[in-house]
Amino acid sequence: MKIENDTKLDFIDVLIRPKRSTLSSRSEVCVEKTLNFVNSKQSWTGVPIISSNMDTVGTLEMYNVLKEYKILTCLSKHYEIDDFPENMDREFYMLSTGINDHEWRKLQGLIQHLNPKFVCVDVANGYMSKLVEFVKRLRDSYPSLVIVCGNVVSREMVEELVINGGADVIKCGIGSGSVCTTRIQTGVGMPQLSAVLECADAAHGCNAHIISDGGITC
Repeated sequence: MKIENDTKLDFIDVLIRPKRSTLSSRSEVCVEKTLNFVNSKQSWTGVPIISSNMDTVGTLEMYNVLKEYKILTCLSKHYEIDDFPENMDREFYMLSTGINDHEWRKLQGLIQHLNPKFVCVDVANGYMSKLVEFVKRLRDSYPSLVIVCGNVVSREMVEELVINGGADVIKCGIGSGSVCTTRIQTGVGMPQLSAVLECADAAHGCNAHIISDGGITC
């Protein structure tokens, strides 16, 4: 064990320093972006904001609203096949899954029924070897699926999940949610801005992407 003495920053520790701009109004700003995914060989265009897969946030009602703004909804993993409406726009939702055998079988059925573009493999502790194994199994079974997985806060696990697991996007953040008690109960985590900087640097070195999970309070 070691203590890291270099500075680690949370969002609350920094402000954004303004720079000169040719724009005269916020209405002129385009917030859409096109992203290319390294392992699935897919691309996506939209607003890179994602509604969390929490039970009361990652809902079908949320999806129906956010898709109109080209924003993704990461749906709660508690939805069953019969809950999904017909003709969902696969560009603007993610399915969620855990990594046990029951969840694997359920996910297979959902993929067959819905043909989704995105799947988020979501566990509280992204440092389990079983997560890497599950992501690799998912990649081998569905080569063109855009795979999001996490949660992690450090370089080595980003590289492991992208290079060895076959993930496209890594979800970064442990205990950073505004109502999350993980850090209080376990002492595990990392200030979110520093986690984002480290994980983004690692992901971009592999031509992959990250999601900053949590940290928004307002």
